[in-house]
Amino acid sequence: MNTILLVDDEETIIDVCRRYLEKEGFRVLTAHNGEEALRIYDTERVDLLVVDIMMPKMDGHALIMEIQEREKDTPFLYLSALTQEKERLYGLTLGADDYMSKPFSPRELVLRVKNILRRANRFTAPEIVTHGPLFLDKNKRLATVDGQELELTIKEFDLLWLLASENKRVFSKSELIERIWGYEYDGDANTINVHIHHLREKLQVSGTETMFIKTVWGLGYKFEMVVESS
Repeated sequence: MNTILLVDDEETIIDVCRRYLEKEGFRVLTAHNGEEALRIYDTERVDLLVVDIMMPKMDGHALIMEIQEREKDTPFLYLSALTQEKERLYGLTLGADDYMSKPFSPRELVLRVKNILRRANRFTAPEIVTHGPLFLDKNKRLATVDGQELELTIKEFDLLWLLASENKRVFSKSELIERIWGYEYDGDANTINVHIHHLREKLQVSGTETMFIKTVWGLGYKFEMVVESS
């Protein structure tokens, strides 16, 4: 399920876009200005941004430049009442994948979003991830520590791959369940807790304690390698 971050200070625009995007199976996060959007972006997985330009506190251009300073290449689409050619050209110069002028067709927005994501998905993430002694091969579903193969279940591998491929990013338990198990979080954290416990046991490195998966209290889990000599 792709996640769209929709940023606009007009509540009507947000309501309409969210309804059409969710109908097509997208997960939609919303913000009413750039500052709010940036806080969400820093804590959530976002596959595409749909951004208004003229907003209070932080406008759309400033938001995009802040994200780009983080060395992120998340695709984005401008949705703006600024229709002049110079505005469109400036937006595209900043790297916008598309630019739609208001008023707009929600159905056309959905199609453009799908096209952008389809193009982005052609450049898939690396199928191999390494962190110190840990080696993961997604295609072969192979996990090794110091060359020694780990015996992981399907869900354990999927969970480890998700955490390791987005190093140091904090995932909430609800997002992990949604991403790995594919259903809404129902309040039972035990599923995640048990799998994390088993992964930690299997990731134990002889002679050292390597904490690949760290608990971020009150938030969730993240992958970060910290090696302490025994």
